[in-house]
Amino acid sequence: MNTELTFEIIRTAVETSGTAFRARTELQPAGGVGDKIFPATYEKGEYAVEERVLDGKQVPCVLIDSVQSQANRAELVLQDALERQLISLPRISVSFDDPRLRKRFRVTSLDAPHRIADAIFRDSLSSDGKPFRKSPEGASLDEVSNANATKLFELCPTALVFGLWDSTGPRGGLGAKFQRALVSEIVGINAVPGKNTSSRIDPTQITKTGDTLYLALKPDQGALWVLDPSKAAKDKNGKPIPFNRGSEKGTAGEPSKANLGNVTPSIKDGGFTVDRALQTTVLSLPALRRLRFPIGNAISSTTEVDVAARTALASLALCAATLQREQGADLRSRCFLVSSSEPTWELIGAPATESKHYSFTGEQSIAVFSDAVKAATAAGLPWRDGEIKLTPSPDLLELVIKSQNLAATVGGNTEE
Repeated sequence: MNTELTFEIIRTAVETSGTAFRARTELQPAGGVGDKIFPATYEKGEYAVEERVLDGKQVPCVLIDSVQSQANRAELVLQDALERQLISLPRISVSFDDPRLRKRFRVTSLDAPHRIADAIFRDSLSSDGKPFRKSPEGASLDEVSNANATKLFELCPTALVFGLWDSTGPRGGLGAKFQRALVSEIVGINAVPGKNTSSRIDPTQITKTGDTLYLALKPDQGALWVLDPSKAAKDKNGKPIPFNRGSEKGTAGEPSKANLGNVTPSIKDGGFTVDRALQTTVLSLPALRRLRFPIGNAISSTTEVDVAARTALASLALCAATLQREQGADLRSRCFLVSSSEPTWELIGAPATESKHYSFTGEQSIAVFSDAVKAATAAGLPWRDGEIKLTPSPDLLELVIKSQNLAATVGGNTEE
């Protein structure tokens, strides 16, 4: 049985010669060995297929879940822990709750693509009505760096764990950059591509009749399409617009564009079978050691404060990764993986030293993270316990309203 990973072990690893915490977990499809899975697709629906070297041999592999996707999933797990009041974590949020919106929603620094530096926050207003980047908290992002990461620790510590590039701020591409300290991905080993079929039988037996379906004049108030061209929306030349939403197949105005009629059975490349999937998660301790945390107006930091901050960040990263693994890997439709080995954390020490293995449950990781935050604040580090709430600027809100209306009423139709 492995030793339990504790706050003291993490702090010692951060403070001394620890190199990385690593977890490698083998996974299999929930349907069992040999069941087909559908990895993530990218531009033009392509899979990320490549050869990797394992045990001295090149083997075909497929990327099942990318580093970016894994980071997003870890942040969502932290968001869930926050909502359940299991952890305390600084964050920024902006709520889109105007009655003119078709869909109201909220964005936080745990789900915004660029975290606290996201353009959504840049284009939102603080409580005093000023743009966020002109507020004391927002303006502080202009000055953060590896040598002074204190403000990010206070406002958005996840940015120091999952990485940040302030490319949307006033300095553009010269904005602050922080590398990912925590990296994780899931890869399918010995991946064999498969086939995917599709078909549909329409109970109405609608077929091509020669009639054209047109975009309704006011599709947001009733029917999406009409047969009578006099009741249809018109293009700039006054001609009725053929309905063109839905299936990629067929011609604008055909029933298939309104998802009506049969779908001819078809077969194409899709999905993979794999020997196994491997989830690899690595927390870089050197990446955390590059960060400095001066307090107040001090130009430089102290060793005690730096170690406390880095330990808190390491504990946050391990907590996020551990909770994510316990939640499971139901990644997308027909890509549900389950662990076939016991998850453990391996501490890689100094060169030529033997690695040590530790057990770590989600409950234990939450307790360790809490202890690390207490130690950090006791050392004098700022920790914004709560949420900075922003409101979207009038222009940003108007842009979202118009985008929602366009998506709901026009879809794939154009007036060109």
